[in-house]
Amino acid sequence: MFVEVVTRDISELNLPKNTSISFPNGKDDLMSFEIVIRPDEGYYMSGSFGFTFQVSPSYPHEPPKVKCKTKVYHPNIDLEGNVCLNILREDWKPVLNINTVIYGLNLLFTQPNDEDPLNHEAAAVLRDNPKMFEANVRRAMAGGYVGQHYFPRCA
Repeated sequence: MFVEVVTRDISELNLPKNTSISFPNGKDDLMSFEIVIRPDEGYYMSGSFGFTFQVSPSYPHEPPKVKCKTKVYHPNIDLEGNVCLNILREDWKPVLNINTVIYGLNLLFTQPNDEDPLNHEAAAVLRDNPKMFEANVRRAMAGGYVGQHYFPRCA
């Protein structure tokens, strides 16, 4: 049953123009795929951010597991790649789908949320000093240190 749901969700994807999808294990494995988001506005413009999706047999009753493969300075993504997006946790409902999650991830790059952070340090800088936050994002995306953490180039 859930394979049909995933197959339908994948076939009905309406990806934003700045987002691409790939299937590293081949088109036969729809349960594991990757997307790349290249924001075209905001703090993260011109960056390239990869995410892995693992869809469990409980889908659509539980959300896909999503990890960010790109180390990024972001209030809602920690340095281990965990993503803080409400629809991946308490706000998930079976009527939501993979497309909804992809749009939610895109929204994190255009509207980072300092009120529900995983990276509290980045959230505090975004809240208290947006200009410094922007400088930190640029430094991280260019490949450099922000505080004690090195970020590989992703822009």
